[in-house]
Amino acid sequence: MSRKPLQVAVVGAGPMGQLHVRVVVESEETELLAVVDRDPEVERLPYLGLARRMGSVDELLGGPRPDFAIVSVPTSQHAALSVALIEAGIPVLVEKPIADNIADAVRVIETATRAGVPLAVGHVERFNPAVRELHARLRDQALGRVFQVHTRRLSPFPTRLDDSGVALDLATHDLDLMCELAGRPVRVSAEIDRRAHGSREDLMAATLRFDSGIIGLLEVNWLTPTKVRQLTVTGERGMFVVDYLNQHLTLYENAQASETWHTLDIFDGVTEGNVTRFAINRVEPLRAQLEAFVLAVRGEASVEVTGAQGLRVLELALAAVEAGTLGRTLTLDERS
Repeated sequence: MSRKPLQVAVVGAGPMGQLHVRVVVESEETELLAVVDRDPEVERLPYLGLARRMGSVDELLGGPRPDFAIVSVPTSQHAALSVALIEAGIPVLVEKPIADNIADAVRVIETATRAGVPLAVGHVERFNPAVRELHARLRDQALGRVFQVHTRRLSPFPTRLDDSGVALDLATHDLDLMCELAGRPVRVSAEIDRRAHGSREDLMAATLRFDSGIIGLLEVNWLTPTKVRQLTVTGERGMFVVDYLNQHLTLYENAQASETWHTLDIFDGVTEGNVTRFAINRVEPLRAQLEAFVLAVRGEASVEVTGAQGLRVLELALAAVEAGTLGRTLTLDERS
């Protein structure tokens, strides 16, 4: 017997909001109740269907309540709109980062705790099937000890952003995954620069040390003419490479060479072994994220990316910007 779909409001109809609208409409688990955006052109969205456009969250709260809301507005508005919805008892999936400052992020989390409603943060790469497969194989010790995690997220300059730099917009994806793979970050250093953005950093290279001993390397920019989305994990048995865009996972094994030159006998190092491309059942991460939050709202599963995890990533991204601005390595506190 099929269940009644949950009614969803999408707050914000920019490029990301429009993607949320599409997956809500396409899912059998959800129905689009409303899109909240001041722009009347939103009514021409191909996926809007019978749903209403509303000009504000206040208007949304004055009518039939959604079962949950997706907040996909400029970062500076994440906290205020999330709090308003949560205080009305509406579960919220807010796009990453959870807020643009720590105080507002804490306010969102505390409001959700008091209200007793689910709060999730949209770190969508968690739901990439290649990343999920990587996690499973690392749990099975496919690499043995992990030494380094290296991420590259490079893009052309976006036209949609004016209130965030690459640290909050791009790096938060990979910092979240680094923390999941490597543990608690204890030190961060970074170099940042601004070459095309009017007021924010558009280039960052960061180095992190985690309490596990793993070293993290992160590269993000808006200065590359093509998109690069790659995660590399290096360990004692080889190296995994994830291509986020194509959802590929490849293992490059370390194997002892069958023959060695006598001049190299003193070395006991890395040698090239088998290369394996794993079969991945491709799934749209945004759809998987939606379906996971539906389960949380129904009380059938826990929230996968919590507000506390979103706060952890925000703290780390802001620390990387601070390290780059000051030109020194920062030692992070226990909460980071």
